[in-house]
Amino acid sequence: MEKQSTNTIWHHATVSRARRESLNGHKSAILWFTGLSGAGKSTLAHAVEERLYQLKCRTLVLDGDNVRQGLCGDLGFSHQDRQENIRRIAEVAKLMLEAGTITLTAFISPFRAERQYARNLVPHGDFIEIYCNCDLSVCETRDVKGLYKKARQGEIKLFTGISSPYEEPENPDLNIDTGIYELEACVEQVMGMLELRGVITPLQREL
Repeated sequence: MEKQSTNTIWHHATVSRARRESLNGHKSAILWFTGLSGAGKSTLAHAVEERLYQLKCRTLVLDGDNVRQGLCGDLGFSHQDRQENIRRIAEVAKLMLEAGTITLTAFISPFRAERQYARNLVPHGDFIEIYCNCDLSVCETRDVKGLYKKARQGEIKLFTGISSPYEEPENPDLNIDTGIYELEACVEQVMGMLELRGVITPLQREL
């Protein structure tokens, strides 16, 4: 997956990540939400972002559907295109990390190797993999787009969970059963992880 341009040199800015974090009043991090379609990745990511915004944190959600309308609008859903989709998102998230932002990505990202690639791009501890663990049967009941139905009828090829595999995280930083817990309880689990990792402080949560 790794690609690198030739004849280029990384420019080190005088305004560093540490200085941006100091200005923001919190550390930056990548929250990588993964799970089946309908598992609640986008819903949870945006709910966490709203909570962080209330705490005056700098945030950005990179949502799968939104990204495919621009940055990755030229990609399909073949294995190769899915790899490239995740590679681009990982690189953008890395840049946002340097910008001092808490970046939340909501993508199925079905393959362990691609998620590991994204983790390896940044320093240890800056990538927080959050597995939205939800049974396929529950995801299908939330199928507002009708995608699972189309996939089962053979109208959509290579659909994750039906005709294409989803490789569950073997050791995610956070495993949330989004098929059982209410949204607010899921948000609290993520916020607790951010506090544990030192991204935000207990004092911030009391504000």
